Amino acid sequence: MSHLDPNAIRTLFSRAMSAMYRDEVPAYGTLLELVQAVNDVMLAADPAATARLRDLGELERISEERHGAIRLGTAQELATMRRLFAVMGMHPVGYYDLSVAGVPVHSTAFRPLDDAALRANPFRVFTSLLRLDLIEDAQLRAEAAEVLQARRIFTDDCLALIARAEAQGGLDAAGAEAFVAAALETFRWHPQANVGHALYQRLHAAHRLVADVVAFKGPHINHLTPRTLDIDEVQRLMPDWGIAPKAVIEGPPARRVPILLRQTSFKALEEPVSYTDGVTTVAGHHTARFGEIEQRGLALTPKGQALYDRLLARTREIVRPAADGSNAAAYRETLSAIFADFPDDPDTLRTEGLGYFRYSPTGKAASASDLSRDAAALVAAGVLRADPITYEDFLPVSAAGIFQSNLGDEATQAFAANPNRARFEADLGAPVIDLHQRYAEAEAASLARARAALGHAHA
Repeated sequence: MSHLDPNAIRTLFSRAMSAMYRDEVPAYGTLLELVQAVNDVMLAADPAATARLRDLGELERISEERHGAIRLGTAQELATMRRLFAVMGMHPVGYYDLSVAGVPVHSTAFRPLDDAALRANPFRVFTSLLRLDLIEDAQLRAEAAEVLQARRIFTDDCLALIARAEAQGGLDAAGAEAFVAAALETFRWHPQANVGHALYQRLHAAHRLVADVVAFKGPHINHLTPRTLDIDEVQRLMPDWGIAPKAVIEGPPARRVPILLRQTSFKALEEPVSYTDGVTTVAGHHTARFGEIEQRGLALTPKGQALYDRLLARTREIVRPAADGSNAAAYRETLSAIFADFPDDPDTLRTEGLGYFRYSPTGKAASASDLSRDAAALVAAGVLRADPITYEDFLPVSAAGIFQSNLGDEATQAFAANPNRARFEADLGAPVIDLHQRYAEAEAASLARARAALGHAHA
Protein backbone atom coordinates (compact mmCIF):
# COMPACT_ATOMS: atom_id res chain seq x y z
CA MET A 1 0.00 0.00 0.00
CA SER A 2 1.29 3.45 -0.89
CA HIS A 3 1.13 5.88 2.03
CA LEU A 4 0.36 9.55 1.55
CA ASP A 5 3.15 11.81 2.82
CA PRO A 6 2.28 13.20 6.29
CA ASN A 7 3.03 16.68 4.91
CA ALA A 8 0.25 16.18 2.37
CA ILE A 9 -2.15 14.98 5.07
CA ARG A 10 -1.29 18.07 7.13
CA THR A 11 -2.05 20.30 4.14
CA LEU A 12 -5.41 18.59 3.60
CA PHE A 13 -6.24 19.05 7.27
CA SER A 14 -5.13 22.69 7.57
CA ARG A 15 -7.10 23.69 4.48
CA ALA A 16 -10.18 21.82 5.68
CA MET A 17 -9.85 23.49 9.09
CA SER A 18 -9.54 26.90 7.45
CA ALA A 19 -12.65 26.32 5.32
CA MET A 20 -14.65 25.15 8.34
CA TYR A 21 -13.56 28.11 10.46
CA ARG A 22 -14.35 30.56 7.67
CA ASP A 23 -17.87 29.12 7.51
CA GLU A 24 -18.27 29.32 11.30
CA VAL A 25 -16.61 32.73 11.73
CA PRO A 26 -17.09 34.84 8.56
CA ALA A 27 -14.84 37.61 9.93
CA TYR A 28 -11.95 35.16 9.61
CA GLY A 29 -12.41 35.21 5.84
CA THR A 30 -12.18 39.00 5.87
CA LEU A 31 -9.02 38.73 7.96
CA LEU A 32 -7.42 36.38 5.42
CA GLU A 33 -8.19 38.82 2.60
CA LEU A 34 -6.70 41.74 4.54
CA VAL A 35 -3.52 39.82 5.37
CA GLN A 36 -3.12 38.71 1.76
CA ALA A 37 -3.52 42.32 0.56
CA VAL A 38 -0.87 43.59 2.99
CA ASN A 39 1.52 40.75 2.13
CA ASP A 40 1.15 41.43 -1.60
CA VAL A 41 2.05 45.09 -1.07
CA MET A 42 5.04 44.20 1.09
CA LEU A 43 6.43 41.69 -1.39
CA ALA A 44 5.99 44.06 -4.32
CA ALA A 45 7.67 46.92 -2.44
CA ASP A 46 10.73 44.93 -1.36
CA PRO A 47 12.11 42.78 -4.20
CA ALA A 48 15.25 41.95 -2.18
CA ALA A 49 13.22 40.51 0.70
CA THR A 50 11.03 38.63 -1.76
CA ALA A 51 14.12 37.16 -3.44
CA ARG A 52 15.54 36.14 -0.06
CA LEU A 53 12.32 34.32 0.85
CA ARG A 54 12.37 32.61 -2.53
CA ASP A 55 16.03 31.58 -2.16
CA LEU A 56 15.30 30.09 1.25
CA GLY A 57 12.29 28.17 -0.06
CA GLU A 58 9.96 30.13 2.23
CA LEU A 59 8.04 32.31 -0.23
CA GLU A 60 5.36 29.77 -1.08
CA ARG A 61 4.73 28.89 2.57
CA ILE A 62 3.59 32.41 3.46
CA SER A 63 0.08 31.79 2.10
CA GLU A 64 -0.09 28.44 3.92
CA GLU A 65 1.20 29.87 7.19
CA ARG A 66 -1.34 29.62 9.96
CA HIS A 67 -1.70 28.16 13.39
CA GLY A 68 -4.67 27.13 15.44
CA ALA A 69 -5.29 26.87 19.16
CA ILE A 70 -7.32 24.43 21.22
CA ARG A 71 -7.89 23.80 24.93
CA LEU A 72 -8.28 20.28 26.29
CA GLY A 73 -9.70 19.04 29.56
CA THR A 74 -8.12 15.68 30.43
CA ALA A 75 -4.88 13.75 30.18
CA GLN A 76 -6.57 11.17 27.96
CA GLU A 77 -7.67 13.90 25.53
CA LEU A 78 -4.12 15.25 25.40
CA ALA A 79 -2.53 11.85 24.82
CA THR A 80 -4.98 11.01 22.05
CA MET A 81 -4.48 14.43 20.46
CA ARG A 82 -0.75 13.70 20.35
CA ARG A 83 -1.49 10.53 18.39
CA LEU A 84 -3.88 12.39 16.05
CA PHE A 85 -1.32 15.06 15.19
CA ALA A 86 1.41 12.45 14.70
CA VAL A 87 -0.54 11.10 11.71
CA MET A 88 0.07 14.51 10.09
CA GLY A 89 3.76 14.71 11.00
CA MET A 90 3.19 17.12 13.90
CA HIS A 91 5.06 16.68 17.20
CA PRO A 92 4.94 18.40 20.62
CA VAL A 93 7.56 21.17 20.78
CA GLY A 94 8.11 23.29 23.88
CA TYR A 95 6.43 23.50 27.28
CA TYR A 96 4.54 26.69 28.18
CA ASP A 97 3.33 27.54 31.68
CA LEU A 98 0.55 30.11 31.28
CA SER A 99 -0.20 30.26 35.01
CA VAL A 100 2.63 32.82 35.15
CA ALA A 101 0.27 35.18 33.34
CA GLY A 102 -2.96 34.32 35.13
CA VAL A 103 -4.34 31.56 32.88
CA PRO A 104 -4.89 28.09 34.44
CA VAL A 105 -3.42 25.96 31.65
CA HIS A 106 -0.10 24.60 30.49
CA SER A 107 0.60 23.93 26.86
CA THR A 108 2.71 22.68 23.99
CA ALA A 109 2.70 23.31 20.25
CA PHE A 110 2.22 20.45 17.83
CA ARG A 111 4.14 21.26 14.66
CA PRO A 112 6.39 19.86 11.91
CA LEU A 113 10.02 19.49 12.91
CA ASP A 114 12.47 19.57 10.02
CA ASP A 115 13.06 22.28 7.44
CA ALA A 116 11.57 20.31 4.55
CA ALA A 117 8.36 19.61 6.47
CA LEU A 118 8.07 23.26 7.54
CA ARG A 119 8.56 24.42 3.96
CA ALA A 120 5.92 21.96 2.75
CA ASN A 121 3.33 23.16 5.26
CA PRO A 122 4.13 24.87 8.58
CA PHE A 123 0.68 24.40 10.15
CA ARG A 124 0.86 24.12 13.94
CA VAL A 125 -1.64 23.92 16.80
CA PHE A 126 -1.02 25.51 20.19
CA THR A 127 -2.59 22.97 22.55
CA SER A 128 -3.43 23.75 26.17
CA LEU A 129 -4.46 21.41 28.97
CA LEU A 130 -6.72 22.79 31.69
CA ARG A 131 -5.27 22.71 35.21
CA LEU A 132 -8.15 22.11 37.55
CA ASP A 133 -5.61 21.90 40.38
CA LEU A 134 -5.29 25.70 40.17
CA ILE A 135 -9.01 26.23 40.89
CA GLU A 136 -9.56 26.83 44.60
CA ASP A 137 -13.14 25.54 44.89
CA ALA A 138 -12.81 21.79 45.59
CA GLN A 139 -16.49 21.08 44.89
CA LEU A 140 -16.30 22.88 41.54
CA ARG A 141 -13.12 20.98 40.66
CA ALA A 142 -14.89 17.68 41.31
CA GLU A 143 -17.95 18.65 39.25
CA ALA A 144 -15.80 19.86 36.38
CA ALA A 145 -13.72 16.67 36.42
CA GLU A 146 -16.91 14.56 36.31
CA VAL A 147 -18.20 16.47 33.26
CA LEU A 148 -14.87 16.17 31.46
CA GLN A 149 -14.49 12.45 32.16
CA ALA A 150 -17.93 11.78 30.66
CA ARG A 151 -17.37 13.51 27.34
CA ARG A 152 -15.86 11.93 24.22
CA ILE A 153 -14.24 14.42 21.86
CA PHE A 154 -13.05 11.95 19.17
CA THR A 155 -15.38 10.01 16.89
CA ASP A 156 -15.07 6.24 16.64
CA ASP A 157 -13.99 6.62 13.01
CA CYS A 158 -11.24 9.04 14.00
CA LEU A 159 -9.88 6.70 16.67
CA ALA A 160 -9.98 3.75 14.26
CA LEU A 161 -8.09 5.68 11.58
CA ILE A 162 -5.44 6.81 14.07
CA ALA A 163 -4.96 3.19 15.11
CA ARG A 164 -4.75 2.12 11.46
CA ALA A 165 -2.11 4.74 10.71
CA GLU A 166 -0.08 3.59 13.72
CA ALA A 167 -0.35 -0.08 12.79
CA GLN A 168 0.41 0.39 9.08
CA GLY A 169 2.92 3.23 9.35
CA GLY A 170 0.65 5.68 7.57
CA LEU A 171 -2.52 6.08 5.51
CA ASP A 172 -3.23 5.82 1.79
CA ALA A 173 -4.96 8.69 -0.01
CA ALA A 174 -8.48 7.41 0.70
CA GLY A 175 -7.65 6.74 4.33
CA ALA A 176 -6.11 10.20 4.68
CA GLU A 177 -9.24 11.89 3.33
CA ALA A 178 -11.41 9.87 5.70
CA PHE A 179 -9.07 10.72 8.58
CA VAL A 180 -9.22 14.46 7.87
CA ALA A 181 -13.02 14.40 7.71
CA ALA A 182 -13.26 12.44 10.97
CA ALA A 183 -10.62 14.51 12.78
CA LEU A 184 -12.31 17.76 11.80
CA GLU A 185 -15.34 16.82 13.90
CA THR A 186 -13.24 17.15 17.07
CA PHE A 187 -12.60 20.85 16.32
CA ARG A 188 -16.11 21.83 15.24
CA TRP A 189 -18.18 24.40 17.15
CA HIS A 190 -21.19 23.07 19.10
CA PRO A 191 -23.79 25.64 20.19
CA GLN A 192 -25.24 23.20 22.74
CA ALA A 193 -23.37 23.18 26.04
CA ASN A 194 -22.54 20.10 28.08
CA VAL A 195 -23.81 21.61 31.31
CA GLY A 196 -26.72 23.55 32.76
CA HIS A 197 -26.61 27.33 32.97
CA ALA A 198 -26.06 27.40 36.74
CA LEU A 199 -22.91 25.25 36.51
CA TYR A 200 -21.71 27.27 33.51
CA GLN A 201 -21.97 30.45 35.57
CA ARG A 202 -19.95 28.91 38.42
CA LEU A 203 -17.28 27.71 36.00
CA HIS A 204 -17.26 31.14 34.39
CA ALA A 205 -16.82 32.81 37.76
CA ALA A 206 -13.80 30.61 38.50
CA HIS A 207 -12.21 31.60 35.18
CA ARG A 208 -13.76 32.20 31.78
CA LEU A 209 -11.34 29.80 30.17
CA VAL A 210 -12.42 27.05 32.59
CA ALA A 211 -15.98 27.50 31.35
CA ASP A 212 -14.79 27.37 27.74
CA VAL A 213 -13.10 24.00 28.28
CA VAL A 214 -15.51 22.24 30.61
CA ALA A 215 -18.91 23.39 29.37
CA PHE A 216 -18.70 22.18 25.77
CA LYS A 217 -18.71 18.89 23.88
CA GLY A 218 -15.27 19.34 22.39
CA PRO A 219 -12.26 21.64 21.98
CA HIS A 220 -13.70 23.91 19.29
CA ILE A 221 -10.86 25.60 17.45
CA ASN A 222 -10.83 29.03 19.11
CA HIS A 223 -8.77 30.80 16.46
CA LEU A 224 -6.76 30.33 13.30
CA THR A 225 -3.88 32.66 12.51
CA PRO A 226 -2.59 33.76 9.10
CA ARG A 227 0.96 35.12 8.91
CA THR A 228 1.55 38.70 7.84
CA LEU A 229 4.78 40.37 6.79
CA ASP A 230 3.72 43.67 8.42
CA ILE A 231 1.55 43.31 11.51
CA ASP A 232 1.56 47.03 12.25
CA GLU A 233 -0.04 47.73 8.88
CA VAL A 234 -2.65 45.01 9.42
CA GLN A 235 -3.42 46.45 12.86
CA ARG A 236 -3.82 49.92 11.32
CA LEU A 237 -6.10 48.70 8.53
CA MET A 238 -8.35 46.36 10.51
CA PRO A 239 -10.95 49.05 11.39
CA ASP A 240 -11.14 50.06 7.71
CA TRP A 241 -12.07 46.46 6.93
CA GLY A 242 -14.78 46.40 9.58
CA ILE A 243 -12.67 44.49 12.13
CA ALA A 244 -12.13 45.74 15.70
CA PRO A 245 -8.54 44.93 16.74
CA LYS A 246 -7.24 44.37 20.24
CA ALA A 247 -5.48 47.45 21.56
CA VAL A 248 -1.91 46.19 21.87
CA ILE A 249 0.20 43.95 19.64
CA GLU A 250 1.65 41.19 21.82
CA GLY A 251 5.36 40.43 21.79
CA PRO A 252 8.35 42.63 20.95
CA PRO A 253 8.00 46.12 19.46
CA ALA A 254 8.39 46.89 15.76
CA ARG A 255 12.04 46.52 14.73
CA ARG A 256 14.25 46.59 11.65
CA VAL A 257 15.08 42.92 12.36
CA PRO A 258 11.89 41.21 13.59
CA ILE A 259 12.43 38.76 16.43
CA LEU A 260 10.33 35.92 17.82
CA LEU A 261 6.61 36.43 17.37
CA ARG A 262 4.23 39.38 17.29
CA GLN A 263 0.47 38.75 17.50
CA THR A 264 -2.75 40.70 17.40
CA SER A 265 -6.40 39.70 17.03
CA PHE A 266 -9.94 40.84 16.60
CA LYS A 267 -12.24 40.74 19.58
CA ALA A 268 -13.88 37.46 20.54
CA LEU A 269 -17.38 36.79 19.27
CA GLU A 270 -20.43 36.59 21.53
CA GLU A 271 -22.18 33.47 20.24
CA PRO A 272 -25.59 32.03 21.12
CA VAL A 273 -25.48 28.86 23.22
CA SER A 274 -28.15 26.68 24.83
CA TYR A 275 -27.40 25.27 28.29
CA THR A 276 -29.17 22.21 29.64
CA ASP A 277 -28.96 20.12 32.79
CA GLY A 278 -31.14 17.42 31.25
CA VAL A 279 -34.33 18.98 32.60
CA THR A 280 -34.15 22.71 31.97
CA THR A 281 -32.76 24.41 28.86
CA VAL A 282 -31.65 28.03 29.01
CA ALA A 283 -30.73 30.21 26.04
CA GLY A 284 -27.55 32.18 26.64
CA HIS A 285 -24.26 33.12 25.03
CA HIS A 286 -20.55 32.36 25.24
CA THR A 287 -17.49 34.37 24.23
CA ALA A 288 -14.29 32.57 23.22
CA ARG A 289 -13.56 32.43 19.50
CA PHE A 290 -11.66 35.16 17.72
CA GLY A 291 -9.34 35.92 14.80
CA GLU A 292 -5.60 36.30 15.24
CA ILE A 293 -2.71 37.50 13.07
CA GLU A 294 0.97 36.79 13.55
CA GLN A 295 4.30 38.10 12.29
CA ARG A 296 7.28 35.82 12.77
CA GLY A 297 10.90 36.88 13.11
CA LEU A 298 14.30 35.58 14.13
CA ALA A 299 14.49 32.62 16.50
CA LEU A 300 16.49 33.65 19.57
CA THR A 301 19.13 31.61 21.38
CA PRO A 302 18.76 31.04 25.14
CA LYS A 303 20.93 34.14 25.63
CA GLY A 304 18.68 36.17 23.33
CA GLN A 305 15.51 34.77 24.92
CA ALA A 306 16.78 35.67 28.38
CA LEU A 307 17.42 39.25 27.25
CA TYR A 308 13.94 39.42 25.69
CA ASP A 309 12.35 38.11 28.90
CA ARG A 310 14.24 40.62 31.05
CA LEU A 311 13.25 43.57 28.88
CA LEU A 312 9.62 42.47 28.70
CA ALA A 313 9.48 42.01 32.48
CA ARG A 314 11.03 45.46 32.96
CA THR A 315 8.41 46.96 30.64
CA ARG A 316 5.53 45.32 32.49
CA GLU A 317 6.85 46.48 35.84
CA ILE A 318 6.28 50.01 34.54
CA VAL A 319 3.13 49.52 32.45
CA ARG A 320 1.04 46.37 32.29
CA PRO A 321 -1.33 46.56 29.30
CA ALA A 322 -5.00 46.75 30.24
CA ALA A 323 -7.39 44.50 28.31
CA ASP A 324 -9.60 47.51 27.51
CA GLY A 325 -6.70 49.32 25.82
CA SER A 326 -6.86 52.33 28.14
CA ASN A 327 -3.06 52.48 28.53
CA ALA A 328 -2.11 51.13 25.11
CA ALA A 329 -0.14 54.20 24.03
CA ALA A 330 1.86 54.28 27.27
CA TYR A 331 2.63 50.58 26.95
CA ARG A 332 3.81 50.89 23.34
CA GLU A 333 6.07 53.85 24.19
CA THR A 334 7.57 52.09 27.20
CA LEU A 335 8.11 48.84 25.31
CA SER A 336 9.91 50.61 22.46
CA ALA A 337 12.09 52.62 24.84
CA ILE A 338 13.17 49.63 26.91
CA PHE A 339 13.79 47.40 23.90
CA ALA A 340 16.33 49.91 22.62
CA ASP A 341 18.70 47.74 24.67
CA PHE A 342 18.11 44.81 22.29
CA PRO A 343 20.46 44.93 19.26
CA ASP A 344 18.61 45.54 16.00
CA ASP A 345 21.00 44.61 13.21
CA PRO A 346 21.69 41.09 11.88
CA ASP A 347 25.46 41.16 12.35
CA THR A 348 25.28 42.11 16.03
CA LEU A 349 22.51 39.62 16.72
CA ARG A 350 24.63 36.91 15.14
CA THR A 351 28.08 37.81 16.51
CA GLU A 352 26.72 38.30 20.04
CA GLY A 353 25.01 34.90 19.91
CA LEU A 354 21.50 36.27 20.35
CA GLY A 355 19.84 34.56 17.40
CA TYR A 356 19.98 31.46 15.21
CA PHE A 357 21.07 31.76 11.58
CA ARG A 358 21.11 29.52 8.53
CA TYR A 359 24.38 29.51 6.54
CA SER A 360 24.85 29.02 2.80
CA PRO A 361 27.63 29.74 0.27
CA THR A 362 27.47 33.07 -1.55
CA GLY A 363 29.23 31.72 -4.63
CA LYS A 364 32.43 33.64 -3.89
CA ALA A 365 35.48 31.43 -4.27
CA ALA A 366 37.01 30.23 -0.99
CA SER A 367 40.73 29.92 -0.41
CA ALA A 368 42.35 26.93 1.26
CA SER A 369 42.76 28.95 4.45
CA ASP A 370 39.05 29.84 4.44
CA LEU A 371 38.11 26.23 5.04
CA SER A 372 39.45 26.33 8.59
CA ARG A 373 37.93 29.71 9.56
CA ASP A 374 34.90 30.06 11.81
CA ALA A 375 31.47 31.04 10.58
CA ALA A 376 31.80 34.70 11.59
CA ALA A 377 35.04 35.06 9.60
CA LEU A 378 33.53 33.35 6.55
CA VAL A 379 30.52 35.69 6.63
CA ALA A 380 32.79 38.72 7.07
CA ALA A 381 34.86 37.57 4.08
CA GLY A 382 31.73 37.28 1.95
CA VAL A 383 32.17 33.55 1.46
CA LEU A 384 29.03 32.60 3.42
CA ARG A 385 25.71 34.35 3.89
CA ALA A 386 23.75 34.13 7.13
CA ASP A 387 19.96 34.32 7.05
CA PRO A 388 17.75 34.48 10.14
CA ILE A 389 16.06 31.21 11.08
CA THR A 390 12.36 31.86 11.50
CA TYR A 391 10.89 31.34 14.96
CA GLU A 392 8.31 28.55 14.67
CA ASP A 393 7.08 28.51 18.25
CA PHE A 394 5.20 30.61 20.81
CA LEU A 395 5.56 32.96 23.78
CA PRO A 396 3.61 32.23 26.99
CA VAL A 397 3.06 35.86 28.02
CA SER A 398 1.87 36.74 24.51
CA ALA A 399 -0.47 33.74 24.38
CA ALA A 400 -1.95 34.71 27.72
CA GLY A 401 -2.25 38.32 26.57
CA ILE A 402 -4.27 37.23 23.54
CA PHE A 403 -6.51 35.08 25.76
CA GLN A 404 -7.05 37.85 28.28
CA SER A 405 -7.76 40.60 25.79
CA ASN A 406 -10.49 38.44 24.31
CA LEU A 407 -11.87 37.18 27.61
CA GLY A 408 -11.99 40.56 29.37
CA ASP A 409 -10.26 42.19 32.31
CA GLU A 410 -11.87 39.83 34.79
CA ALA A 411 -10.00 36.92 33.16
CA THR A 412 -6.72 38.29 34.50
CA GLN A 413 -6.67 36.44 37.78
CA ALA A 414 -3.89 35.78 40.23
CA PHE A 415 -2.33 32.36 39.86
CA ALA A 416 1.19 31.93 41.17
CA ALA A 417 3.64 30.75 38.52
CA ASN A 418 3.31 27.01 38.83
CA PRO A 419 5.08 25.10 36.04
CA ASN A 420 4.72 21.33 36.07
CA ARG A 421 6.41 20.02 32.96
CA ALA A 422 6.79 16.52 34.40
CA ARG A 423 3.04 16.24 34.96
CA PHE A 424 2.31 17.63 31.51
CA GLU A 425 4.64 15.13 29.84
CA ALA A 426 3.13 12.27 31.85
CA ASP A 427 -0.34 13.30 30.67
CA LEU A 428 0.93 13.75 27.12
CA GLY A 429 2.50 10.30 27.14
CA ALA A 430 5.77 11.59 25.68
CA PRO A 431 8.45 14.19 26.38
CA VAL A 432 8.08 17.57 24.69
CA ILE A 433 10.85 18.44 22.26
CA ASP A 434 13.28 21.18 23.26
CA LEU A 435 12.78 24.04 20.81
CA HIS A 436 16.26 25.51 21.30
CA GLN A 437 17.82 22.17 20.45
CA ARG A 438 15.87 22.12 17.18
CA TYR A 439 17.10 25.59 16.16
CA ALA A 440 20.68 24.85 17.20
CA GLU A 441 20.63 21.65 15.17
CA ALA A 442 19.23 23.47 12.13
CA GLU A 443 21.96 26.13 12.37
CA ALA A 444 24.73 23.54 12.83
CA ALA A 445 23.45 21.41 9.94
CA SER A 446 23.34 24.41 7.60
CA LEU A 447 26.90 25.36 8.52
CA ALA A 448 28.11 21.80 7.95
CA ARG A 449 26.44 21.71 4.51
CA ALA A 450 27.92 25.11 3.63
CA ARG A 451 31.42 24.03 4.66
CA ALA A 452 31.07 20.82 2.67
CA ALA A 453 30.03 22.84 -0.38
CA LEU A 454 33.01 25.15 0.02
CA GLY A 455 35.35 22.18 0.34
CA HIS A 456 33.88 20.51 -2.73
CA ALA A 457 34.20 23.70 -4.77
CA HIS A 458 37.85 24.10 -3.69
CA ALA A 459 38.82 20.50 -4.39
